[in-house]
Amino acid sequence: MNFEALSDSDRLEMLKSIGIGSLDELFCLVPNIAKIQDFKLNEPISELEAQKRFKKISKKNNTDYVCFLGGGAYKKFIPSAIPYVSSRFEFLSAYTPYQAEISQGTLQIMYEFQSMICNLVGQDVSNASVYDGASACAEAILMACRITKKQKAFVDENINPNYLEVIKTYLYGADIELIVAKDSNDEDLACKLYQSPNYFGEIVQPPKKTGKELIIASVNPSSLALFEPPKVDITVGDIQTLGLNLNFGGAWGGFIACKDEYKRQLAGRIAGKTLDKDGNTAYVLTLQAREQHIRREKATSNICSNQALCALCANLYLSLMGEKGFREVNLMSYKNAHKLALGLKNKGYKILNNTFFNEFVFELGEENSDDFISRMKKQGILAGIKLDDKKILCAATELNTDDEIEKYLSYV
Repeated sequence: MNFEALSDSDRLEMLKSIGIGSLDELFCLVPNIAKIQDFKLNEPISELEAQKRFKKISKKNNTDYVCFLGGGAYKKFIPSAIPYVSSRFEFLSAYTPYQAEISQGTLQIMYEFQSMICNLVGQDVSNASVYDGASACAEAILMACRITKKQKAFVDENINPNYLEVIKTYLYGADIELIVAKDSNDEDLACKLYQSPNYFGEIVQPPKKTGKELIIASVNPSSLALFEPPKVDITVGDIQTLGLNLNFGGAWGGFIACKDEYKRQLAGRIAGKTLDKDGNTAYVLTLQAREQHIRREKATSNICSNQALCALCANLYLSLMGEKGFREVNLMSYKNAHKLALGLKNKGYKILNNTFFNEFVFELGEENSDDFISRMKKQGILAGIKLDDKKILCAATELNTDDEIEKYLSYV
């Protein structure tokens, strides 16, 4: 039956067949606040008129702010070759091709991405990416629960709050008990997940095991240009800092890497390298334990996209920067953040971090956070993220110049 040709009586018949009397009853579980009551669309206009209207609106945007925002999204240097190559028609897709015989280029990039991630985080195996750092955390917990056959997970309370919300949603659906605290001595855990640098920028050590639980580290891959990767069972992270624009909050990508013994429980796709019948190098999707390949209840993940285009950007970024360039730009980020922190300390502000990469928390004096951020914005500076009435989360990257740091310090 053509959906567009459905009449009211057709719809009522369909609803009756499932024991429901109305569309409102069908969607009764959706809160009213989440339902669109009215689109409030304007009268139709021509494409020419629409373009003029959008250009007029766009002129209201102010893009000249000096940015010291962080909290999981960072304004980083992106080599010009990345958008040029990634926008080629051979790659510009939000999905992953299945037919290996016509997708060798994309599969090779996925394989190289996995190899670079493994080298960066010090793990044996990586997947070909997932949605983002938040879903990587959640999928890693599900992975740990499958491995240990336990239904309880610990998450450090200083994890990115956005990550925590995603984790809660995942675990609620999977009926997994979640403990969010500073630490736990529970010996019946499937895993302990922590973040380093954590949401407040602090570099922290992995929690100690109290039983046979797995340790999961959520990392900023750029920080690993300067710091040793944590020695844990599973490593996850977001690849936004590896050549991806802020894009108003996405799309970005994430990764999950682990010890070799856990590879069959990895979520998402994995690209493998082999030889074809003629002895030539060939790339394939391997260990395909997804719901599209096997029974849904046996699948390790129901993720339907592996952010292949974002992984391509990360691959290009790491290739173009090289080991030396990657370390150099992140050393610049480190130095800029520490220069700003020292300047704030010299002006009487209290820095609350002991060890940090490019992000830190400082405490205000008499002024409250809202007034401070508003005052700095009037000077063209996005000064940081409000944590509470007295604390500001501030980040610096290689793009922040000495003049911008001095400007910041001159107005505090």
